[in-house]
Amino acid sequence: MAELSWELPDQEDPAVVEAGRTDCDDAATRSANRGYWNRTADSYQAEHGAFLGAADFVWGPEGLTEAEAGLLGPVTGRRVLEIGCGAGQCARWLANAGAAVVGLDLSEGQLRHSQALDARTGTAVPVVLADATDLPFADASFDLACSAYGAVPFVADSARVMREVARVLRPGGRWVFSVSHPLRWCLPDDPGPVGLTVHESYFDRRPYVESAAGGRAVYAEHHRTMSDRVREILGAGMWLADLVEPEWPDGHEQIWGGWSPLRGRLIPGTAIFCCEKPA
Repeated sequence: MAELSWELPDQEDPAVVEAGRTDCDDAATRSANRGYWNRTADSYQAEHGAFLGAADFVWGPEGLTEAEAGLLGPVTGRRVLEIGCGAGQCARWLANAGAAVVGLDLSEGQLRHSQALDARTGTAVPVVLADATDLPFADASFDLACSAYGAVPFVADSARVMREVARVLRPGGRWVFSVSHPLRWCLPDDPGPVGLTVHESYFDRRPYVESAAGGRAVYAEHHRTMSDRVREILGAGMWLADLVEPEWPDGHEQIWGGWSPLRGRLIPGTAIFCCEKPA
């Protein structure tokens, strides 16, 4: 495969002057998160790359893998879209399992890392630079779609993502995605005891936004309740086949942000939604 040149747009490193729950529309969210993931791609992969592997499919900080869980079902010979693929670790695992896979991400910086892992592993994954709310694929193009902590919480209109996925899936197709468990939004993002005390309303759907001087958003993550997620799935014409809340495994001591053994043994940190498009 010919090497592509992912040219990063000029990005200053903005100083965050304000952080908290506030409104952030679609355009501001897209601009903020594209810039954020471009700026932090190197540090993110340096910090978490060993945990994620170069060609493994990890659903979340608990370490549950697709090889263990089999949530997508058989993948050999299937055409698969990974949304919010980052450096393509999950897509690369799917390719090695016999799938015809395409990765999609909003960040040129993350796709640069995907290309580097292609060269390192010898497994090349085709990738597309695009927004999850406007998938650049024809109707009924894929048998399966997946996202492990990618894209879904980083858009203002996640219902539109669900509709777009339903559009590009073939009848009988499956869509599986993981996000932070909605319960975590009412708790501080702290791996210690402080993170076990409710301090915000679970029903406050305003996103968490980090802003630079002048009020410009430089990071935005959007909250939906569990019932919101289910309604978005059903509203897109799919049905919920399963909902997985991985338990924290014994012997797993790694802390990742607000995820930790302390919290993970008491409350769910990840929610994995397994959806199907009617045949």
